[in-house]
Amino acid sequence: MEPEVKNEINTPDFINAEDTGKLTPFGTEENTGEEWREYVDKATEFVADLPKYLSEFFGQYKSPFVTIGLLLAALIAVRLVLAILRSVNDIPLLAPTFELIGLGYTAWFVYRYLLRASNRKELVNDFNELKSQVLGHRNNPPL
Repeated sequence: MEPEVKNEINTPDFINAEDTGKLTPFGTEENTGEEWREYVDKATEFVADLPKYLSEFFGQYKSPFVTIGLLLAALIAVRLVLAILRSVNDIPLLAPTFELIGLGYTAWFVYRYLLRASNRKELVNDFNELKSQVLGHRNNPPL
């Protein structure tokens, strides 16, 4: 006796086994529409609460963001100044002219403030006055 062979194949619910050769689109059942709405609702809820999440995040980590921003700004400023100096050095006779101006100012500063003791005291007083204006202290002891 020959064993009986069944032609039934276990197919998932979303595949239509009756119409062979026809493809039924995925998600035609009502259940997947409800699942899709749940995902959309979760996504819209997250997007609606996103400003709250971001404000809490930036409020909590404000100090590191400010520090990183200042470091990036300083780095950009240094790179910009170096680029300007490189371009000025490429102009003929401009770099040596600036060097001569710097040497002349240094010689004048040494002659004006550093050669005599009375002038050095005047420089210290001027420095203390400037320091008090910047820092806001009035009674500074001399250096």
